[in-house]
Amino acid sequence: MPAVVIVGAQWGDEGKGKATDLLGEKVDYVVKPNGGNNAGHTVVVDGEKFELKLLPAGILSPQVTPVIGNGVVVNLAALFEEIAMLTSRGVDTSRLRISANAHLVAPYHQTLDKVTERFLGKRAIGTTGRGIGPAYMDKAGRLGIRVQDLFDPSILRQKVEGALRQKNELLVKLYNRRAVEVEEITQELLSYAERLRPMVVDTTLLLNEALDRGEVVLMEGGQATFLDVDHGTYPFVTSSNPTAGGACTGTGIGPTRVDRVIGIAKAYTTRVGAGPFPTELEDEWGERLQRVGGEVGVNTGRPRRCGWYDALMIRHAVRINGFTDIVLTKLDVLTGIEQVPICTGYEVDGEVHREMPMTQTEFHHAVPVYETLPGWSEDISTARRIEDLPQNARAYVQRLEELAGCRISAIGVGPDREDTIAVHDLLPGAQD
Repeated sequence: MPAVVIVGAQWGDEGKGKATDLLGEKVDYVVKPNGGNNAGHTVVVDGEKFELKLLPAGILSPQVTPVIGNGVVVNLAALFEEIAMLTSRGVDTSRLRISANAHLVAPYHQTLDKVTERFLGKRAIGTTGRGIGPAYMDKAGRLGIRVQDLFDPSILRQKVEGALRQKNELLVKLYNRRAVEVEEITQELLSYAERLRPMVVDTTLLLNEALDRGEVVLMEGGQATFLDVDHGTYPFVTSSNPTAGGACTGTGIGPTRVDRVIGIAKAYTTRVGAGPFPTELEDEWGERLQRVGGEVGVNTGRPRRCGWYDALMIRHAVRINGFTDIVLTKLDVLTGIEQVPICTGYEVDGEVHREMPMTQTEFHHAVPVYETLPGWSEDISTARRIEDLPQNARAYVQRLEELAGCRISAIGVGPDREDTIAVHDLLPGAQD
């Protein structure tokens, strides 16, 4: 049985949590391979809304083992707060497993994240302030603290001391903040050790043995393709690789074991935070998409910037990730729009590009070239087969599929798990 990767095809918030939850009955393990509590999912089950920030959406499926992989940076306070929230709502979290190699987000990472953003002023990136970037910087700089370090107090204290030696210089001399005490941080982190210990395993071994047994492992990407630190709209990106290749690195599952890569794309485009956005609508249409689509960030509470569907971005995402399937979400939000534009090109300095421009400068100055399709007014929220959609809605989906060069295998027509049209089987051969 396969390993499956779910990837956001735009700038995040595409509905990856719902897609993961939708497949939950057919998979045995759901793994979060990257990011931290900066990447939220909203999942609606039987009309009940769950907002997940650090935990995999698979935790809502009773038969699934949810896993936090080695590529994640873990804020322990946020982790146990989320566990307590789910437990209070009747969700069993005892199956959760966490990689011993995952790095930790310490309180000083959050402090540095916030003061750095303020220091940047107009050049601020628009981070969530959760300390994710500074934690990944320490990981790359070999100053990071890993989950396994909590079980060796002497090593933990040495690592905290090493990390703070430089950071306290920055905080005191550059940002005019007080120095952080080594013992304070060490004791705070150690306070979580015994609660964490039963959850910590060698997740690479766990997941590969599951695949050897013929079980299905789903890797649930946080963030999205255009927030990837290598392939996104740099520097307005996250600090990890939320593309399909990053899922392998963040779990220890080799690429030859991946059978399907499923891209999640909205029927329009949204973005949170700063950065270029060619199809952004700063008018009543943007306000309408924001209002009807409920476009508010799960983590930040910030309204999402909204724009029309960008076919160049999706085609580029298909190429980077090797999508086998696309799940199109929130098609119902477009109901009632008389003419629905699709961006099929960018005009830059008088030249029309039909693929993503090579440079950030060109992308920043790109003016969208639109193709317009007739809209529909019929309610599509009860549609469960492609044939149930109005002709114009079907034509819109078909055109998006042609432009993407990848089949659209499922269509979201509402927020709930059941509000989905299955066009092709996303996991052929898997047992319900």
